[in-house]
Amino acid sequence: MAVIGIDLGTTYSAVAVMRGAAPEILENREGERLTPSVVVFEDGSPLVGVEAKNLAAVLPDDYVEFVKRKMGDASPAHVDGSGKEYRPEEISALILKRLAADASMQLGEEVRDVVITVPAYFDDARRTATRDAGEIAGLNVIRLINEPTAAGIAYGMNRGQSGTFLVFDLGGGTFDVTVMRVRGSEFDIVATGGDRNLGGFDFDNKLMAHVAAKVEEQGGPDLYDSGKAEADLRAQCESAKRRLTSAAKTVVRVGTLQVPVTREEFEQLTAALLSRTEVTVEEVMEEAELTWNQIDRILLVGGSTRMPMVSGMVQRMSGRMPDIGINPDEAVAMGAAIFADSENAKVNGAIPAIAVSVSDVTSQSLGTTAHEIGTNIKRNIVMISKNSKIPCSAVDYFVTTIPDQRQVEFDVTEGDDEDLQYVTVLHETLLNLPPGLPDKAELRVVMSYDIDGMVHAEMFLEATGQSLGTIELERPNNLGANAVDEMRKAMRDLEIL
Repeated sequence: MAVIGIDLGTTYSAVAVMRGAAPEILENREGERLTPSVVVFEDGSPLVGVEAKNLAAVLPDDYVEFVKRKMGDASPAHVDGSGKEYRPEEISALILKRLAADASMQLGEEVRDVVITVPAYFDDARRTATRDAGEIAGLNVIRLINEPTAAGIAYGMNRGQSGTFLVFDLGGGTFDVTVMRVRGSEFDIVATGGDRNLGGFDFDNKLMAHVAAKVEEQGGPDLYDSGKAEADLRAQCESAKRRLTSAAKTVVRVGTLQVPVTREEFEQLTAALLSRTEVTVEEVMEEAELTWNQIDRILLVGGSTRMPMVSGMVQRMSGRMPDIGINPDEAVAMGAAIFADSENAKVNGAIPAIAVSVSDVTSQSLGTTAHEIGTNIKRNIVMISKNSKIPCSAVDYFVTTIPDQRQVEFDVTEGDDEDLQYVTVLHETLLNLPPGLPDKAELRVVMSYDIDGMVHAEMFLEATGQSLGTIELERPNNLGANAVDEMRKAMRDLEIL
């Protein structure tokens, strides 16, 4: 049975499989290599992909896009006309089910085993939601792999080159930058960072606002007044953005009105967005403790890197041209296919075309909370720093604050800041303490990330070694096992058009 790699993108998705010793992009049923990550509920039936995207302006209220940005959120991604709510996991599952069905048509056999890519900066809740989406779609998710890592694998295996790579991944909805060391088929991630709310979508929004304002100046309508008008505006601005990659100027047509836009204007409108990527690159380089002279290859990944200002900025920062020997739209899926084939060998005993070894890092810091002595202010205490190699673990020691204390707070947090309002609390619980403890009894906390980036935490009474409790991480924004199972059953016989 074939195992495939899926690049589940914000705006477009792609699927690849190993053909002999090389990965190959699989075309969808329309004969295209990329599938729009959109869903339309036409008369209650889900339509996914190319035809769905074409209905954006016709059925704006039944059209769902950019769902990747909502992964890990508890609120519904869509509510249909009957009031039925669809979770982000369900919408993503519809896309995954369609991608797998198209792959099955191309391969002539059922596809169940998959590796799905995620942004490197996705946290625990978003990774869990992505895995749940795969399960709802009826797929066996062997592993998740970070998108920049997958792109690095595709490039390294295609070119047979080793060295230190920087992967600049600006997609439709998310941004990641990763530094990795490549030695043959070994990929050692050094540092990673990103922004899950920065991508081509945001660049489009800036152009849309500009065009809408110009239309109103010409006496035209409010283009945000209806879903149909806004959908048409977005489509026109997306096309204009693409034209500006090769042309110095273009025209956005809205009805009978025309708005001329130059590349220079577009770059001025989006300068602050580009600056955010530059800041992240600088932070990752600092965390990696590397200079640009120590970077051997710079890879641009994601369709939004086709904007000339992106390569221009990277060239200005690094003093060199980015490598163009990689398709920015397809590299992630192809790397995922190589990794999927290698992981399948470990899971199912198959023989891989290329045995790939990936040493990854944490994308988020992991910690707990404690009350500051003297002020009693509750603070975040980082135990495992961002960019630590996984699997990894850490130990820290805390003390009780009163004689015969009977309970202690035990929290798990994600984030670097000491102030709790700037971090994510993954879990909160109260653990019981044995009676008769003296003041300042020592407590030992052990936290770890396993190979899949899953979190484990346990607290001990140091004097006796007694375990006070192991945290089974609760994810309030994610689905429970029963909900996933029910959604999978509901989707089992659903035909995705």
